[in-house]
Amino acid sequence: MTLTLGSALGADLAAVVAEQPDPLLFATVSGAHLYGFPSDDSDVDLRGAHLLPVDALIGLREPEETRSRMWDRDGVEMDLVTHDLRKFARLMLRRNGYVLEQLTSPLVAHTTETHAELVSLVPELLTRHHAHHYRGFAGTQWRLFESSGELKPLLYTYRALLTGIHLMRSGEVQAHLPTLVGEVAEAPARLPDLVAAKAAAEHGPAEVPVEDVRAETEALHGLLEETQAASVLPEAVRVHDALHDVVVRARLGSVS
Repeated sequence: MTLTLGSALGADLAAVVAEQPDPLLFATVSGAHLYGFPSDDSDVDLRGAHLLPVDALIGLREPEETRSRMWDRDGVEMDLVTHDLRKFARLMLRRNGYVLEQLTSPLVAHTTETHAELVSLVPELLTRHHAHHYRGFAGTQWRLFESSGELKPLLYTYRALLTGIHLMRSGEVQAHLPTLVGEVAEAPARLPDLVAAKAAAEHGPAEVPVEDVRAETEALHGLLEETQAASVLPEAVRVHDALHDVVVRARLGSVS
């Protein structure tokens, strides 16, 4: 899969990166753009990590470990959320598929050597228990679909389940739904049509037979449980020390 950022968007993001009070270690595009079903009016969700100076962590003031900024570009809402490297690394250790998707997103707005080091550790961070993240996320999105009838949470439900199934089988973090449709043989045949329908409106209705999609998602939940049980992924994260070393070297390297 090859994903690119438009030149205008890339220039806008470069300016935002330059304005940050502390160095950004990486910033990537997440959300619907990463998942492969953005609408014409979709927000652009940027996620990443910044590096606080040492004095921000050892002084009396509470460190600004999480930062967010929202702005508008030609009617499109842009949303940048970053965590300090130490906090981001701790999230990586929590079997959190969401942060690993951000880290490995092919839609890269800004990168550094530290970003590349973090990405290189991802295979050793993956465990069978990441299936719980995708099972829980899919359940939350299904409840949103039931209450709203919108297509977006339904696609999020399918995407989460297929990402989890693919991860358990292959050990690869793959968040792009159109790619997953080709990779997971059990993916419902209706998905390409739903992705095409989503392009028209971010909050459009899901024109689907609810009982049919319920049966499909329940079957995918069952398949996720089966693939988790059969997965060769380990029980526990294996790179605590290596990740610790990345954080320490990055922090010490920022000291003048």
